[in-house]
Amino acid sequence: MREDGRLVAGRYRLQFPVGEGGMGVVWRAIDERLGREVAVKLLRVPAVLGARQAEQGRQRMLREARIAARLQHPNAVGIYDVTDGASGPVLVMEYVPSRSLAEVLAERGALPPQEVAGIGAAAAAALAAAHAAGIVHRDVKPGNVLLGHDGAIKITDFGISHAAGDVTLTSTGLLGTPAYLAPEVARGAAPGPAADVYSLGTTLYAAVEGAPPFGAGDNPIAQLHRAAAGGAPRSRHAGPLTPLLEQMLRDDPAGRPSMGHVAADLAELADRPASALAQADTTAIAAAWRHGAGAPPTRMDGQPVLAPQRAGRPVSLLRRHPGYLIAGLAGCLLLGALLSALLTTRSGNTSAAPPGSTTRVPSASHPSTVIAPALLRQTVTGYYAQLPDHPDRAWTRLGPALQSQGQDSYEQFWHAVKDLQVVGQPQARGNAVTVAITYRTEDHRRVQETHQLGMILRNGVPLINADHLLSAQTSSNNGHGHGNGGGGDGDNGGG
Repeated sequence: MREDGRLVAGRYRLQFPVGEGGMGVVWRAIDERLGREVAVKLLRVPAVLGARQAEQGRQRMLREARIAARLQHPNAVGIYDVTDGASGPVLVMEYVPSRSLAEVLAERGALPPQEVAGIGAAAAAALAAAHAAGIVHRDVKPGNVLLGHDGAIKITDFGISHAAGDVTLTSTGLLGTPAYLAPEVARGAAPGPAADVYSLGTTLYAAVEGAPPFGAGDNPIAQLHRAAAGGAPRSRHAGPLTPLLEQMLRDDPAGRPSMGHVAADLAELADRPASALAQADTTAIAAAWRHGAGAPPTRMDGQPVLAPQRAGRPVSLLRRHPGYLIAGLAGCLLLGALLSALLTTRSGNTSAAPPGSTTRVPSASHPSTVIAPALLRQTVTGYYAQLPDHPDRAWTRLGPALQSQGQDSYEQFWHAVKDLQVVGQPQARGNAVTVAITYRTEDHRRVQETHQLGMILRNGVPLINADHLLSAQTSSNNGHGHGNGGGGDGDNGGG
């Protein structure tokens, strides 16, 4: 029976399959109600189960999918809808034109450590957000890490593997993929966040070595026994990633770092210039995260976690600006200000700047990183598509400088806005995007604005980190308008 062209759940028109696994088939489809591309996964309840077990499995798949749908993170494939189709549960997800990390490794072989660190940082950020929301992935592996054609990095199949695994436990005895299982899970323990840390470690190990720690043979039972025994071998090609991988692959779950720490350290390694990586003291890197502060907070709707400030890490402002050491009162005053700023940095002062001010926040991307224009335009268009109805989602697409101005005032502004539209095509130049928007206020005034948005990369994801209002014009109900024609920083965080 041909599936292409079939309408699922009354609105999703299947086009062609884009992937298949033990849990079902993924199709590219069109949501005819909203006119957008989506990925539709037709979940498969194992045929070996009896009618009662099959029904339990179906219900659990739906329940786990609804739990996973609560997670909103730029590095996690979004779940749009969970429904029950004629042939079983249906999961409707964000469509990501991509290849999996498994496909890339099969084609290219082992990858350079810095590239692996960037991929791992994005995946770890999404997993940290999931853990904060009480969601454990349970099947982290290269096949579930998607590398988008636009440069985005996303992890998929949150929670669904657990739903499928539970109902097949008696028939297969397996949860997850044996080559990437944590030892405690291979021995029958329930998977927890530490198990995800281990599985991500095996995934990164496979990326730099070309194969997971215990091999990737065809015998899953043999792989399961090797995973249960533990004792992952030391990576030979991980370079500066080696200390972190060793910690992630500890047999004892209590000895592994949190996923938040993993995300922060991987982001830091990914952002270092290649020359600095080649000269890195890997022992110092390992000690730095061990003695750092507690795991940085991760919001369910938040951005990838920021690297915590660590003792001895701040760069001396005096060393960066020796010209400030001049004679005279002005020089002394300026030097005092610089010393004060340095002491504030070392004391961990993170007080937020007042709304509308410009805050210098360390970027997680190297200053020379140039973001592809198509990706910049897509990011800005996607940002405004969330507004004004979903400011909480739009907030996750802002960088730290804009987020420092506070989410409450940001959402308060957008709750007073109606009918926003992007006028024309956003124009990208360098890492800046110029965009024109129009919207209506609660008192029925029509506002037209032009913004220049400064973009950064954090863990491979473009974020809006600066917003400069170039011009604005307001039209009242009687049709007369006025424009300020001026420039300056917008105070609403991204338009």
